[in-house]
Amino acid sequence: MNKIARFVKDESGATAIEYGLIAAAIGLMLIAVLPSLKSALSTTFTGVTNGLNSFNGS
Repeated sequence: MNKIARFVKDESGATAIEYGLIAAAIGLMLIAVLPSLKSALSTTFTGVTNGLNSFNGS
């Protein structure tokens, strides 16, 4: 009976589940944010390229 009581009180697996949920939440946030970030970075690098081309005389 003592082993069953210890098994019921054991919470060591809960931490792994919590970390898994946190990782899943971060993954979902990245999926939501990356498309808009891609667009913003593309616009920025296009501007930098155009600026360097005009500075270079091309």
